Amino acid sequence: MEYYNYIKSLHLIFVITWFAGLFYIPRLFVYQIEAFHKPSPEKEILGKQLKLMSKRLWTIITWPSAILATVFAIWLLVLQPLWLQQPWMHVKLAFVLLLYLYHFKTHLYYRQLQQDVVKTSSNFMRLWNEGATFILFAVVFLVILKSAINWVFGVVGIFMLGILLMLGFKIYKRMREKNPDV
Repeated sequence: MEYYNYIKSLHLIFVITWFAGLFYIPRLFVYQIEAFHKPSPEKEILGKQLKLMSKRLWTIITWPSAILATVFAIWLLVLQPLWLQQPWMHVKLAFVLLLYLYHFKTHLYYRQLQQDVVKTSSNFMRLWNEGATFILFAVVFLVILKSAINWVFGVVGIFMLGILLMLGFKIYKRMREKNPDV
């Protein structure tokens, strides 16, 4: 068990880099979608560069981080099998499943945009970008507090976070309408 903290540290590092990728890739999607609607040659120049950036982020950082975070998580559970009997771990694993569903759906958006197929708006992608934030908040609180949390407070807290994010989105949208360079 002397190497337990090393495994835990590696798990955390790859969770952080995984989330970094999940936070940044929808932002690149926003730019790709907006570039798609620009006139030539700006559309082609921006589109090519943004596809390259997305490809590197997604294939070199985000996917490997997701896989390695999972490998180290499984290793931790092998070292500490009693965690699987804890209610907070059941809830955490449900959020991890939700995170993977979010990741896979983001992968579908990635593949579409790599093929110049635009099916969503840049505003939708701005909202999509917040999905990982909700999951991160839930998982961090569960892991730190090690309880399933009083669901009333948990639901109210996530609902309040959603309201704050939506307000921030609306304020930012108004700022952009007034000044597109913001």
